[in-house]
Amino acid sequence: MAAPPYRPKCSRLVGICVLLGALWKIQAEQIRYSVPEELEEGSYVGSIAKDLGLETLELSERGVRIISRGKTQLFALNPRIGSLVTAGRIDREELCDRSPKCVVSLEILLEDKVKIFGVEVEIIDVNDNAPNFGTEQREIKVAENESPGTRFPLPEAFDPDVGVNSLQGYQLSSNVHFSLDVQSGADGIKYPELVLELALDREEEAVHHLLLTAFDGGNLAHSGTVKIHVTLVDTNDNAPVFTQPEYHVKVPENVPVGYRLLTVKATDPDEGANGEVTYSFRKVRDKMSQLFQLNSLTGDITVLGDLDYEDSGFYDIDVEAHDGPGLRARSKVLVTVLDVNDNAPEVTVTSLANSVQETSPPGTVIALFNVHDSDSGENGFVTCSILDNLPFTLEKTYGNYHRLLTCRTLDREEVSEYNITVTATDHGMPPLSTETHISLQVADINDNPPAFPHASYSAYIPENNPRGASILSMSAQDPDSIENARVTYSLAEDTLHGLSLSSYVSINSDTGVLYALCSFDFEQVKDLQLLVRASDSGNPPLSSNVSLHIFIVDQNDNVPEILYPSLPTDGSTGVELAPRSAEPGYLVTKVVAVDRDSGQNAWLAYRLLKASEPGLFVVGLHTGEVRTARALLDRDALKQSLVVAVQDHGQPPLSATVTLTVAVADSIPDVLADLGSIGTPADPDDADLTLYLVVAVAAVSCVFLAFVIVLLALRLRRWHASRVLQASGGGLVGVPASHFVGVDGVRAFLQTYSHEVSLTADSRKSHLIFPQPNYADTLISQESCGKSEPLLVTQDLLETKGDPILQQQAPPNTDWRFSQAQRPGTSGSQNGDETGTWPNNQFDTEMLQAMILASASEAADGSSTLGGGAGTMGLSARYGPQFTLQHVPDYRQNVYIPGSNATLTNAAGKRDGKTPAGGNGNKKKSGKKEKK
Repeated sequence: MAAPPYRPKCSRLVGICVLLGALWKIQAEQIRYSVPEELEEGSYVGSIAKDLGLETLELSERGVRIISRGKTQLFALNPRIGSLVTAGRIDREELCDRSPKCVVSLEILLEDKVKIFGVEVEIIDVNDNAPNFGTEQREIKVAENESPGTRFPLPEAFDPDVGVNSLQGYQLSSNVHFSLDVQSGADGIKYPELVLELALDREEEAVHHLLLTAFDGGNLAHSGTVKIHVTLVDTNDNAPVFTQPEYHVKVPENVPVGYRLLTVKATDPDEGANGEVTYSFRKVRDKMSQLFQLNSLTGDITVLGDLDYEDSGFYDIDVEAHDGPGLRARSKVLVTVLDVNDNAPEVTVTSLANSVQETSPPGTVIALFNVHDSDSGENGFVTCSILDNLPFTLEKTYGNYHRLLTCRTLDREEVSEYNITVTATDHGMPPLSTETHISLQVADINDNPPAFPHASYSAYIPENNPRGASILSMSAQDPDSIENARVTYSLAEDTLHGLSLSSYVSINSDTGVLYALCSFDFEQVKDLQLLVRASDSGNPPLSSNVSLHIFIVDQNDNVPEILYPSLPTDGSTGVELAPRSAEPGYLVTKVVAVDRDSGQNAWLAYRLLKASEPGLFVVGLHTGEVRTARALLDRDALKQSLVVAVQDHGQPPLSATVTLTVAVADSIPDVLADLGSIGTPADPDDADLTLYLVVAVAAVSCVFLAFVIVLLALRLRRWHASRVLQASGGGLVGVPASHFVGVDGVRAFLQTYSHEVSLTADSRKSHLIFPQPNYADTLISQESCGKSEPLLVTQDLLETKGDPILQQQAPPNTDWRFSQAQRPGTSGSQNGDETGTWPNNQFDTEMLQAMILASASEAADGSSTLGGGAGTMGLSARYGPQFTLQHVPDYRQNVYIPGSNATLTNAAGKRDGKTPAGGNGNKKKSGKKEKK
């Protein structure tokens, strides 16, 4: 029967208890303990705090922990007492099998110092296993003729304990025929043998019953028994014999299942059943029976399971050969398992920093890891490496531990995150490797100020901008992160025209958009020079500055300002002098103007807008010089009025006008005398007077037109009656129609329709005079009579053959045949409109005055054009002179200007031609009458 299980007691384990406290160091940072197996969980192993030089409470504070590669944790730390204790029941036989020395290695990590201490715990064997034969009984067949001294192998007992606790010997029950002899092999194993002491007689006793006992050492010895049945058989005098006493074979660990290792061979010279040999394993443990298989007939040993060098590199197999009667022979098969590089290195990260500041010095520990390869020799020799372009290095420390260190200062703005691949490679053929990936974040510090992409900025904003208008957006980049990269913007304090720059512009502190706080005036502020500061939110904050130049863009918002001639302040009118002897190109005066704008908006151009005498003066486009365009003539009026416009080149253009008065005279006294008569009309009733005059002339013209129509109707009637009389009687044939009512009647009417018109600027001095009839022609306008077509009674109506008086009259003045472009405009303008044409649908008061004054001017000079008349009208309209217009024969007219000694006469005189031009005829008298 098996011995009772081992129950350790303090009284019985005095020596073991002494070993529990034993510890020693074989080298620096190496701690050793010893502990017996089969202790309860939590049993004391050693004072780890004392051996590490720490206080008990420091174990938790300094992060002391156990690092083990095994799947089962055999030991644990008790931080309360600072000792190493068992984590569970420890079975030495399970850990180390029959190894004479069983040592368990583990590592202690000091987390704060990233330091490793090796600990070796020796597991001391206790006698907790009894010897076991593996079977309850064994039958041995013995020939009856065996001679004394014959030996018969007995079954062997197996005790997994070691040392004194292992199998120590065998005992055989008392028997006169047999004795027990124990042999010791080269491996120290004891082999029991049954020795025949006396000859046997099958007839006396066919079966002998024996009891074989195996016992071990220790304080409490254990034993095991097996029953031996010795059966006597007939004579079999030859036992099987193996060809080799030991078989040696080497096999790689990666051989497949079913691989044949070798074939054992035993021979028996007997015949028949006595010579038939069968094979079997003598002592088979469970583990070996799962790996190898023996064919009992052929002796082939094959691989039944997967071999693993890391589990066991050597196997000792006992093989037995026996014949039919039961004679046996023993042999050994020694199997050596060759290591194959079938295990990749294992990398275990024991300590890891997930982030490191970018200013950390070189040599900062990033990670601590252990490298292990279960293979042996070169297959288990491992080297670690990382990429060369990384700022890290590997350093080997205690045992197979490595540290990952920084080899230079890191820069987060260059690389913010590192993915480090640690490659562990063994030296096997082919080599195997394992990659471990470590992710490291580089923590940012505020070491970079915000930076603008440009060294300086320029911006343009038009003047008169609305308040709050956006000028430009500025952006600075900070390569830092989070708060260190959050940029705010501000303006440096400065003043302009005594005011702070903050009253002109502001900047959004978050977006960097610059806004105008006021409406700029280019004429006051042409540019602004600012200093923009960008600051981050780090601690301490960093900043950078950039200069900004804001240019105010000019707009055309200023009208040209005329400096000369300046407007009078005493109510007088400035007058420029031009002698009548002036040649073409003579500089009369110069208009000087400036524009407060700049650039194109200040480029000025001068042009003559209106002139009382078109074509007499020209104005320089860019100089503003007023020069004569032609030589002055006697017929040119003494007073010339010019309107000069000054216009800039802005968009839209702005302009200003100035009125110039030019006096034309040969001598200074004449000029001064004439200037004394210049008056400025100030009576607001002048416009009404002109309207009344137009209405009166239109009424008279309509009456005259009606009379002509009636006259023509009577003429046609008489002509029709004469045709009727001629057709009826023929008595009136050959009589001219004019003898009835012809030219004589028309002439008589025209002679009675003589009138004189006196025009003045004062309504109290304006009147109409109807003198003696001496007119021959008149012109009626379409608008004055309301007809669709104007009626012009030409000179042919008045001409009769043989009338000497009418034939002596001068021909009509051909200067009346003016073109459309020569028709006078309004108020002294050069033409009716800008293009020089007379509008077809306009007949206002000024046009009517222009026609009347043109007639007066032509009467003064027969060779002048209507344009000159227009110039005279322009003077009249500006200075308000009085004109007396009389219709005279041959369309000639006399104009008398009240208040002067000049009388413009260009008439043919009386019908006999004796009255000289410019004489004191009727016109002179009319002038005197007007003065009264």
